[in-house]
Amino acid sequence: MTEIEEVYRASLARWGVEAQYDQAVEECAELIAALKHFKRDRIGEEQVVAELADVTLMIGQLTWMLGEERVQRAIEEKLVKLRRLLESE
Repeated sequence: MTEIEEVYRASLARWGVEAQYDQAVEECAELIAALKHFKRDRIGEEQVVAELADVTLMIGQLTWMLGEERVQRAIEEKLVKLRRLLESE
């Protein structure tokens, strides 16, 4: 088990699955707000990067929780759709 997987497992053990889902939602909302503020020059790029790091960690944890293979298959399917969309324009 990697170090990050140990952190994911410990987070689940301490706070539970539902709390991790809620945390992911909260982190995404904070990134959305940061991007809006960044577009209006109210915050700097580093604050956006910090929020992006939080979201990236939560995406990693959710991916680990739901199954990396399942998520990878879904990504590949989405990429096929995106390529088709780009080719049609």
